[in-house]
Amino acid sequence: QLQLVESGGGLVQPGGSLKLSCKLIGLFTARYYAVAWFRQAPGKEPEEISCISAHEGPTWYADSVKGRIATSRDDGQNAVNLTMSTLEPEDTARYYCALRGIVGVRCGSRPYDYFGQGTQVTVST
Repeated sequence: QLQLVESGGGLVQPGGSLKLSCKLIGLFTARYYAVAWFRQAPGKEPEEISCISAHEGPTWYADSVKGRIATSRDDGQNAVNLTMSTLEPEDTARYYCALRGIVGVRCGSRPYDYFGQGTQVTVST
């Protein structure tokens, strides 16, 4: 059984930065799997904003956030992080991670098999 647990959300001023973490709890080693970050704003559809491939494979970012976010692995914590900068009010959303449950795949493989509950990010003065 696998749990994805996100943390790091909160209230931040426009122009600020946040680092989110997606920790894998269970008998899954994060680096062997493709892990994505999604966000969903109130009244909007979920948006996939980043993905990191298994092992040392490529990353992918949505055009809406490219240049302002970076995803990386923390093997010591068995986690995948999402670092966001130059945040805007339009970035306000619930951010959650998802995992493709097949070892070794690259980003682009679907569907995602596991999802976390998410962490709220609010960008406001």
